[in-house]
Amino acid sequence: MKSELTGKAATLTYKSPLHQMTETTPTCLWNDSADIDELKYAIANGAVGATCNPVIALGILKKEIAVWGPRVEGLMRELPGATEDQIGWKLIEEMSVRAAKLLEPAFAMHRGRNGRLSIQTDPRLFRDTTAILENTTRFNALAPNMIVKIPATRAGIAAIEEATYRGVSINATVCFTLPQCIAVAESVERGLRRRENEGMDIKSMGPVCTIMVGRLDDWLKVLLDKREISVDPGFLEWAGVAVFKKTYAIFRERGYRLRLLSAAFRNHMHWSELIGADAVISPPSVWQRRFNASDISVRSRIDDPVDPKVVDQLLRHFDDFRRAYSEDGLTEDEFDSFAPTVRTLRQFIAACTDLDGLVRDVMLPEPH
Repeated sequence: MKSELTGKAATLTYKSPLHQMTETTPTCLWNDSADIDELKYAIANGAVGATCNPVIALGILKKEIAVWGPRVEGLMRELPGATEDQIGWKLIEEMSVRAAKLLEPAFAMHRGRNGRLSIQTDPRLFRDTTAILENTTRFNALAPNMIVKIPATRAGIAAIEEATYRGVSINATVCFTLPQCIAVAESVERGLRRRENEGMDIKSMGPVCTIMVGRLDDWLKVLLDKREISVDPGFLEWAGVAVFKKTYAIFRERGYRLRLLSAAFRNHMHWSELIGADAVISPPSVWQRRFNASDISVRSRIDDPVDPKVVDQLLRHFDDFRRAYSEDGLTEDEFDSFAPTVRTLRQFIAACTDLDGLVRDVMLPEPH
């Protein structure tokens, strides 16, 4: 009997690796989806944030067509002149609001720094500051605990300052490099100072800057094949981590008031090597379950340096890594043409088209 009770007690006190991280370090967990089942799992493991975009909305719509198909039909009646694109974005908004409700307790507990649903502005607007701001203002008003994703493009950097000044908590996305992160941080600081100078609140704001660590790794692997070169096995898995760690150190040194966020997971180091940072990790549910099923120890590694041999080899073989890793590696005029930016924007824009198609199939089903 004693053994049985001990086993039950152990079961009751067990904390998953992700939950241990959220309780023993400053590192926060957000869920890289607005899928309700996935978000509930994440919250049970300590998550205090989530995200939505056309890619995620498309996945939810496919999974829950029995729920959202009738909602499309309802929107057709409510908005008789709406296009499939307009209805698709209404679905994104409603999915975001639905997920934001689950995060309200965390939003209250963390006083706005966490507990937010991150909703992405239309990626097709990446060149238009005014259009991005209009989109941002609309999305920010959907719920009290919204955080709005703005791309770290040339137009997006300008939008970030103005949105911050207007009191919007922003999440800079489509971001892979140290130069982009610095530009975002400086833009946010300008917006915050303008609010402070006019006596407006900033304490309840929670801006973040995403580094899509895995997408930088992905691009270097493409270059590896294109150029038929070779580097030591496993070195390419460190590229995004190296950029994140260097950026984090600079942010801490300069006192920037927005946090970094790690996204686009490809291996456990995109989580494990960043534990201990006053930052956010935002893995999709499949990676959360992998991390929780692992034997990786939960300890602070953010200040553990990446092996200089790894960094040196990446710098020597990949000019795009140098551009991502060096503060002067890219100018703002070059943000939009950086290969990972182009590849990611193309994917996000394609998801808008795919979402339109799925909505169209409900609006105009194939005749039988």
